[in-house]
Amino acid sequence: MRRLVFLALCFCLVSGLLRVTLKRKKSVRKAMKERGKLSDFWKSQNLDMVQYEDSCPSAQGTNEPLINYMDVEYFGEISIGSPPQNFTVIFDTGSSNLWVPSVYCVSKACEQHSRFQPSQSSTYSAEGRSFSLQYGTGSLTGVIGVDQVTVQGISVANQQFGESVSEPGNTFVDAGFDGILGLAYPSLAVGGCTPVFDNMMDQNLVALPLFSVYMNRNPNSPVGGELIFGGIDSSHFLGELNWVPVTAQGYWQIKLDNIKVGDEVAFCQDGCQAIVDTGTSMITGPPADIVELQDQIGATAVDGEYDVNCNNLNEMPDITFNINGLEYTITPEKYTLSEDSEGTYCNMSDFKGLDIPPPAGPLWILGDVFIEQFYSAFDRGNDRVGLAPTVP
Repeated sequence: MRRLVFLALCFCLVSGLLRVTLKRKKSVRKAMKERGKLSDFWKSQNLDMVQYEDSCPSAQGTNEPLINYMDVEYFGEISIGSPPQNFTVIFDTGSSNLWVPSVYCVSKACEQHSRFQPSQSSTYSAEGRSFSLQYGTGSLTGVIGVDQVTVQGISVANQQFGESVSEPGNTFVDAGFDGILGLAYPSLAVGGCTPVFDNMMDQNLVALPLFSVYMNRNPNSPVGGELIFGGIDSSHFLGELNWVPVTAQGYWQIKLDNIKVGDEVAFCQDGCQAIVDTGTSMITGPPADIVELQDQIGATAVDGEYDVNCNNLNEMPDITFNINGLEYTITPEKYTLSEDSEGTYCNMSDFKGLDIPPPAGPLWILGDVFIEQFYSAFDRGNDRVGLAPTVP
């Protein structure tokens, strides 16, 4: 299976039926967020996440187990509606909307996945608007509904979500998941839908305004990883988290100081921008840079992909991302895709060229290949990303 890129590059909303919106009183947290005061509030509480979490491996967090599907996808289970209807979703820090297939979907992809049946939920209401999402690979269209969404015991009321009615092409046909749950900033959300994690914060369902991700590529481990809402698990990483400021509040975007191939700085000599994206399997970068990188690691272009020979792993260079003054090194064994359970046959480099034009780009994407090596915490209270080497 080829690695997938689920960076949400563009989106649109189409006006639908006329509707009457009933206003309800805003929570203090939501009102502060709209006035731009929420981040200042969290900082005023002195909630330094590293110090706080040192006292307890997973303080007051809710753990969502992740399934590792062939080192290509990491997904977990959620439910929507009353009684609950279960779905597997990618928890994607590169987009902000939640969607699952609708029972009215006519695409082949929907036929092979769980589909939401609004008539079976007593808490469902229709918004009457249609939406369209275009990812780095794959697209879909559908309608927006509202219902209760439950993630590992956390029940979010009045959550807007997409019900896909068309998923063209083959991107989602063989996917191991049903839908996608976006965890990026609200500015990326289609039609101003409030992301799930924002509703968790607004409804006081998490102890801290952060979530963290652990991905495990070890084929012998029964656990594929975990996502923790409201906390971090220090048993999964070494040392302390290096907190990196978010440079733009859309994706989880940070600054790269430079990128080294072996011992030499080869890219981003003057710094560049990157996003930490759980929804992208590979590490991507500007196409010209990736072509040069493939050449430097000895990968050969074959049918649009880059093949490598496992016999050459000992001779291939490490790739190091310098972030906020610290080095994050990925070895050849980690940036190549093994095609068998023993890891003896590898035929593909885990780097891919992806052109993201201005104003959003150019961007490097630190996808699952990176996150598998470095535990990642996403702190909305202080707008920063925490990184630390995972426990071997």
